[in-house]
Amino acid sequence: MHQKAVSARALALACLFSLSFAGGASAQSYPARPINLVVPFPAGGTTDVLARALGQELAKSLGQPVVVENKPGAGSTLGADYVAKAAPDGYTLLMGAVHHTIATSVYKSLHYDFQKDFAPVTTVALVPNVLVVNPRLDAKDVQGLLAMARAAPGKLTYGSNGMGTGQHLIGSQFEKEGHVKLLHVPYKGSGPLTTDLLGGQIDMSFDTVTPVLAHIQSGKLRALAVTTNKRSAALPDVPTMEEAGLKPFDMGTWFGVLAPAAAPKDVVDRLNAEMVKIIRSPDFSRRMAEIGAVPIGDSPAEMKARIGADTENYAKLVKDAKVAIN
Repeated sequence: MHQKAVSARALALACLFSLSFAGGASAQSYPARPINLVVPFPAGGTTDVLARALGQELAKSLGQPVVVENKPGAGSTLGADYVAKAAPDGYTLLMGAVHHTIATSVYKSLHYDFQKDFAPVTTVALVPNVLVVNPRLDAKDVQGLLAMARAAPGKLTYGSNGMGTGQHLIGSQFEKEGHVKLLHVPYKGSGPLTTDLLGGQIDMSFDTVTPVLAHIQSGKLRALAVTTNKRSAALPDVPTMEEAGLKPFDMGTWFGVLAPAAAPKDVVDRLNAEMVKIIRSPDFSRRMAEIGAVPIGDSPAEMKARIGADTENYAKLVKDAKVAIN
């Protein structure tokens, strides 16, 4: 009996060792197939541009294709919901943004919890938002725009990437601080928004710098102010909202990568290490400067803290602006 017990114990230990080895080998072999990076907006916007820039370099680093998949709709929440419910194996990732922390308070019936159902990987970049107008609008600065808006309440239009996105909330904050009433026109993303802004279908937007920078430089759009508390390096001659005469105004947009919450820690750590190396590289930094973005590359814990703080801060702004979607 003693010999049988010893043999059984030895067999059990051998099996345990085998399973442990197999698990380690599996983790070491990640990734073994292409990775999907989901962008919750259409092609052409800042989220998409950043995802493709990062994905291109990440594919080289990991030795597997990184496929950018656009899943727009419902103010970025459809794509987030898709990733939240994906297999937590590191092969489906989300290019998330500050919009998702805002949506937590705006949408009353989300089918996911942004703080609980995702594992933060890293913040890729911060991008200032900028108030731009179509040049046909005879407003040369913020005070001139406010005067026009006060003379025709609810007539001037501004576009956003959708209900409950950062641009929507910035627009609401601008109305509050400027004591004006504008007409909000939601889009599915920056691509169609910018097209209509250039065509004169809408008067202005508070989008991130990236999709409008070339149009500002060419004179097709006029920049009146950035919405952060510091000027943008890409638009050094454009004042901040505070410099333009409004109360302190500091609202920009961050973008970052997240995995489903139950993704293995070693996979998240591997992704973080590879992404941070790319984000902090001189080549990537130069590419970010060209589109008005500031590269970050932080730890999962730091990104988690950012999400928690923004969720709390924006909840108050959402309540004050009375922005809600059932």
